[in-house]
Amino acid sequence: MINEDLSKESIGEFKKEIAKPAIRFVYKSIIIPSEKMLVNILKKVAGFPVNAIKNKIHPEHGEMSVKQLIRKDQGAQSVDIDDLGLGDFRRIANKYGVDFAIVKSTELDPPKYSVFFKARDADAITAVVNEYTAKQLKIQKEGRASILDKLRKFKDIVASIPKKAVEKRKDLEL
Repeated sequence: MINEDLSKESIGEFKKEIAKPAIRFVYKSIIIPSEKMLVNILKKVAGFPVNAIKNKIHPEHGEMSVKQLIRKDQGAQSVDIDDLGLGDFRRIANKYGVDFAIVKSTELDPPKYSVFFKARDADAITAVVNEYTAKQLKIQKEGRASILDKLRKFKDIVASIPKKAVEKRKDLEL
């Protein structure tokens, strides 16, 4: 009896002091990280076909780096643009779904931008170039209106509107 009691006590102490902490250590240091790693690997593997299909359906368009642009199918064309026309070109190229890359030439004192662009249809490229040149010619012909000049004009209009005379009176009621 005494031997059985001692063996039960020693087994209980072994479980409490050695086995449980050892199992907890193995679980926390090996099983949980490997489980997380396995889940991440499955996410990547399962997501791969979805991303490939998504990129086929909706390929990347618009502004990109020169390296990405050159990797695409056809040859690229180039145009030099000044700083003011850059925003207009971006807007027009995105409108027609043309892929383009902008490179700043640092050698020139007023910096010039070279825009490399390509599209599957030659019609899209010609439409972008025609619309951009028409817009630039219109701007050169009429000139860009200054926002400050417009603001001054509206200030003068607002100042010329007659103001209602405000009459302040206090009446005492008894």
